[in-house]
Amino acid sequence: MDISHLIEIIGACIGLAYLYLEYKASLWLWSVGILMSLFYIVIFYHSKFYADMGIYFYYLGANIFGLAVWKRRAQTHNEKAACSGITHIPRKYILPAAGAILLFWVALWQLLDRVTDSPVALGDAFTTALSIVAMWLMARKYLEHWWLWVVVNSVSVGLYFWKGLYPTGVLFVIYTAVSVFGYYRWLRFKSEAWPAGGK
Repeated sequence: MDISHLIEIIGACIGLAYLYLEYKASLWLWSVGILMSLFYIVIFYHSKFYADMGIYFYYLGANIFGLAVWKRRAQTHNEKAACSGITHIPRKYILPAAGAILLFWVALWQLLDRVTDSPVALGDAFTTALSIVAMWLMARKYLEHWWLWVVVNSVSVGLYFWKGLYPTGVLFVIYTAVSVFGYYRWLRFKSEAWPAGGK
């Protein structure tokens, strides 16, 4: 087994831990996310998934931001992190979020197509654009971030298997399924945190 394959397997295992912690809405997901980001920067660089590599640099910063936001909210509400501040995305953010996805997609696609040798520029740009917005929604604890992850993860499955990243492809099959269950679990957290008649 070569070193790059070993790194991918370790990265996939860390990714499973991250997914479990996200599903549980655990504050620890952000610390594990920082570690996972470092592994996948290396993995995607060697596989020429340059936009995905770039998104993990973004994830690195977003995980630090998310950790700070969740800790502050937990302290403010004096509650468990899982139950503090989960809500639906405000309507006023829906169109801007959709516009941001489209803008990022087109810009990244053109960048990858013109200045890299990426074999999947269109698909790589698409999943990266969705991920940028999904990560922001998750940091703000908006429930709908899970549905963006469903799309990202399902498209990524095909891309990674096509590229021969089998451990990562299997990881993203699991991600796709858990993203659906994650939405309903967070919905229950929301109900438990703010019962009818509450905030």
